[in-house]
Amino acid sequence: MFDADLASRALGIELVEAADGAAVARMRVTAAMVNGHAIAHGGYVFLLADTAFALACNSHGPVTVAAGGDITFVRPAREGDLLLARATERTRYGRSGIYDVTVTRDDGEVVAEFRGRSRTLNGA
Repeated sequence: MFDADLASRALGIELVEAADGAAVARMRVTAAMVNGHAIAHGGYVFLLADTAFALACNSHGPVTVAAGGDITFVRPAREGDLLLARATERTRYGRSGIYDVTVTRDDGEVVAEFRGRSRTLNGA
């Protein structure tokens, strides 16, 4: 799935690992990702978390998409920071699932907490 994800790959997001309902992805914050406050635009942080979420929920095999996602921004990231998103499956029930993703800076500080809700497609 990640090989076909041109949006994530074009932003420099790298797959570190994905298996058994978990995934890790990373991204370096570039100058193009920084807003007028000189911090990483929240949309890019969300995209990284969403990518790790997608990798985790698709690690089981069937095609699974997002049913929803929420993010809480805890600390800013700045140009040059390497962000790491760790996704963990909380539960799967029927065709639905809940996943938590923690985004940290390379110094270990938490940048954001994301919760994603997944849905496995019929016939997938």
